[in-house]
Amino acid sequence: MTASDLVLHFAFPTNTNADLRTVNIHQTIEGSDQPVELYKFYHPNTGVNTGVTSIQRKNMDTQLWENAGQIEWSSNTSGAVYFGVERISIRELRRQKKPSSKSRRFKAGSSEYKWKIAENGTDLICVSDNLTNRGKTIALWTQETLILRVAERAEGFLDRVVVTCFLHLWFRRLNIW
Repeated sequence: MTASDLVLHFAFPTNTNADLRTVNIHQTIEGSDQPVELYKFYHPNTGVNTGVTSIQRKNMDTQLWENAGQIEWSSNTSGAVYFGVERISIRELRRQKKPSSKSRRFKAGSSEYKWKIAENGTDLICVSDNLTNRGKTIALWTQETLILRVAERAEGFLDRVVVTCFLHLWFRRLNIW
């Protein structure tokens, strides 16, 4: 990862009754004292395994919040993610290549990427799985600091990287990989 990476800090609610599908994500900008709010995930149905998690992204040009999508949960582990009008099942955003696979794959455009658990057992790494860029890291989740670093080249599909990371964190809380 490089200095030009996007550095995103996940701020989960401190209220013990809050649903962990609610999170604010702030971007740390080099040279600035104040992090900038970039995403808001909000799940109003605390304690209920169904419902809708709304995803908002701040437009940096207008400083207005825009709908980036939503997650419609049919259970704690299944449902659908909407990126605008595109509907993708959670299963498809966490696809295994083989039953024994330790990675989880997703597509962005015609390219495929995969998340895998880092050697320390807590962090997550997202790498490209395309012939020309196979194995190149595009994102790194650090559990200790709750920071997601995203390579600049992934900005075009940042919503997918952030949402798939969010889903994997949710599943890890449920002791599911």
